Amino acid sequence: MVFRKTVNQDMDAIMHIIKQAQEYFKNQNIDQWQNNYPNPEVIEKDIQNGYSYVLEIDEKIAGTAAVSFDGEKTYQKIYNGHWVSNGEYAVIHRMAVDNECKGKGISSQIIKHVEELCLEKGVKSIKVDTHEENIPMQKLLQKNEFTYCGEIFLEDNSKRIAFEKVL
Repeated sequence: MVFRKTVNQDMDAIMHIIKQAQEYFKNQNIDQWQNNYPNPEVIEKDIQNGYSYVLEIDEKIAGTAAVSFDGEKTYQKIYNGHWVSNGEYAVIHRMAVDNECKGKGISSQIIKHVEELCLEKGVKSIKVDTHEENIPMQKLLQKNEFTYCGEIFLEDNSKRIAFEKVL
C-alpha cells in the first residue's frame, strides 16, 4: 500500500473513481458532487497545488483525496456548534474510493496517512465537511474519532456538516 502525491498520469483513474462516487450520490438522492463537480479542472488544480494524493494497492489506485494545509475560507464561520481547536489544521476534501475496493478500509487508511502528514508538519488538527445525507462519510469520520462540530456553508451557500479530529 502506497500513499503518494498525485501525478498527471493518475488523472484518468482519479476521474473514474470520482464518476463512480458521483453516480452513487445521484442514486442515493444525495445532492453532493453533482453539477459537474469535482471535474478534471478541479483535480488538475489540486495536483498543481500539491493537494492531490492517491492510495495505491498493487500499483492500482484504490482511493484519492485532496489534502490542504492552507486553511479553508468556508470554515471561518461555523454555526450551531464550534471547532474543537483554533490552531493550524489540515483539510480533507474530495475523498473517494474505487467501487472495487470498497469495504476494505481504504478511506480509513487515507485518513491515517493524512494524520502522518499532519504530525510530520507539526499540525495537530484535521477538519472535514460533508453533506448531511452522506451517512457513509459520517460513519467513517466517527469511526476514525472525528468530532461533530456544527454546520458550515460553502461559497454557493450549500450547507455542510463539519467534523474535526485533534491529533
